[in-house]
Amino acid sequence: MVEKKSLHQKIEELDKEVEWFYSDDFKLEQATKRYKDATVLAKEIEKDLNDLKNEIEVLSEDFSK
Repeated sequence: MVEKKSLHQKIEELDKEVEWFYSDDFKLEQATKRYKDATVLAKEIEKDLNDLKNEIEVLSEDFSK
């Protein structure tokens, strides 16, 4: 079974990807793939944040009644 990554884990992973671009390990040949991977990860994070926002809005409505 594949373990689902938490939002925190995804953000840490994205931070590491971004740091790679500024590191001594940077290689132009790998940049395109790593950029695409980071973009996919950023979209997943954005979706997770939107889902969390929607959940909070629903909970807020329930409490305001």
